[in-house]
Amino acid sequence: MHLALEMMRAAIFGAALIATSAHAQTYPERPIRLLIGFAPGSSADVAARIVADQMTKSLGQPVVVEVRAGASSNIAAEAAAKAEPDGYTLFLGSVANIISRGMKQAGSLDMGKDLKAVGLICAVPNILVVNPTVKATTVKELIAVAKAEPGKLNYGSPGPGTIPHLSGELFNVMAGVSMVHVPYKGTAQAAQDVVGGTLQVMFAPSSTVLGLIEGKQLRALGWTITTRGPSLPDLPTVAEAGLPDFDTSIWFGLNAPPATPDAITVKLGASIVAAVKSDTVAKAFRAQGIEPLSGGPVEYAAYIATETTKWNEIVVKAGLVK
Repeated sequence: MHLALEMMRAAIFGAALIATSAHAQTYPERPIRLLIGFAPGSSADVAARIVADQMTKSLGQPVVVEVRAGASSNIAAEAAAKAEPDGYTLFLGSVANIISRGMKQAGSLDMGKDLKAVGLICAVPNILVVNPTVKATTVKELIAVAKAEPGKLNYGSPGPGTIPHLSGELFNVMAGVSMVHVPYKGTAQAAQDVVGGTLQVMFAPSSTVLGLIEGKQLRALGWTITTRGPSLPDLPTVAEAGLPDFDTSIWFGLNAPPATPDAITVKLGASIVAAVKSDTVAKAFRAQGIEPLSGGPVEYAAYIATETTKWNEIVVKAGLVK
């Protein structure tokens, strides 16, 4: 009896493997939706559409971007995690999801368990910018202004738990100042309010503010990463300009529901890697100040684990754990 049961289980498992393999060979047979949790015009939206267009060409089926903005992208993440694990729903994961989980925000997911890693896409450097009326042309001068008028400077972000938010909180801690966080529903809206003067400061994705800096609508004070970005090579990093070891940037990758078959995620991962390495995507990324990152499911999963450890420590340091 026991032997018969074991043979039956083995037969069922073998049949499932054959079915999965056959499905992977014909996949995809219909459009794939890519859920993103940030507003249209955001760095997430820009990067997702660039890569989705190239994946559409290689996979032979449309990869359609679907915006479900809100809650630091947790709404979109939850929808993806609960979707059918058939390879037809993807999610644009980001460091925001890791930070949100570290802050113990309601609805946040564990990127290493609740979603499956498919492939890395890119990193978007942030730039510390101010409204031109702020009497600061350097990071040190901004710190001096903030210390002279505690609580008078406001900085915007696309929501709690996002990198622009955490950058501001880390800046407050490291500089010993108290700028006030003002959350928005999207990056572009916050940036426009810095231009308009409603806000004074923002740690904004380069893809959002480069044009505003070039048009002198915003003043750039420093890159928030460890090396200067090629689009503004004369602009120092925040670390260079007064806060050693200050380092924040946004990264994005594609994730799938946790039970998605390995054969499908491997196929999708190969499509992502090929897209990121293509001349078309490289050119489009450069125009937006976006840095490509390359890696399939294994590399992306390891990257998520490393980033989780890093940002959990920063969240604690910034006093953001609820």
